[in-house]
Amino acid sequence: MTQDQLDNWFSYHAPEGDDLERYAKLRSAGKVFAETINECCPESADKTAAVRKVREAVMTANASIACRGK
Repeated sequence: MTQDQLDNWFSYHAPEGDDLERYAKLRSAGKVFAETINECCPESADKTAAVRKVREAVMTANASIACRGK
């Protein structure tokens, strides 16, 4: 990885264009999936991990938007 990549990943990126709409769409889809996991799965460490990974996926997808795919 390059210094430019690190600088990009660890700096603030103000929303541009339709970013806010795309963030909201990802959060909404992630929430529906997390709610489905919560409804279908028994209480367990695996259920907790599954929901955590959905949250991580949404956050990582949001980062891809903020960092402009760089």
